[in-house]
Amino acid sequence: MATDLLQRARGIRLVAFDVDGVMTDGTLFLADDGQEYKGFNSLDGHGLKMLKSSGVQLAIITGRSSRVVEHRAKNLGIDIVHQGAHDKLVVYEALCRELGIDCAATAYMGDDVVDLPVMRRAGLAITVPAAPELVKAHSHYTTTREAGHGAVREACEFLMRAQGTLDAALAPYLR
Repeated sequence: MATDLLQRARGIRLVAFDVDGVMTDGTLFLADDGQEYKGFNSLDGHGLKMLKSSGVQLAIITGRSSRVVEHRAKNLGIDIVHQGAHDKLVVYEALCRELGIDCAATAYMGDDVVDLPVMRRAGLAITVPAAPELVKAHSHYTTTREAGHGAVREACEFLMRAQGTLDAALAPYLR
């Protein structure tokens, strides 16, 4: 991997994630009563838990609002959740100020043009293979795994590998 990419990844202290098209495959299931359903990947979930345990803070910044996202975030121990964020950059910059973290020490994982303002401001921009070409052009790292099928896990392990924390996180499973 490129030295610049690894250098960026080593300094990351906060990772913010979009939901639809990143933590899910982007499919929205809507019932007649308006209830929304999303499918989340368990591999991604464990990757998020490992990344958080390594000392990296996690956040969700999404344009949609859904109780399903609240439940998933709670299940994963993600305390910072901003839903209905129509201007994700405003939310992101306020979060960085609130946490006292320089934007260069943050990563953002998004998949569409609405994510570009944050991706262009973050120290490390991550996307998925199905993202539009414009989004990939502004990404530092494009996962090999698809959204909702291990892309988040891949990003988490990439960050942990770069920061030297992955082996320790996996060691308990190799006893």
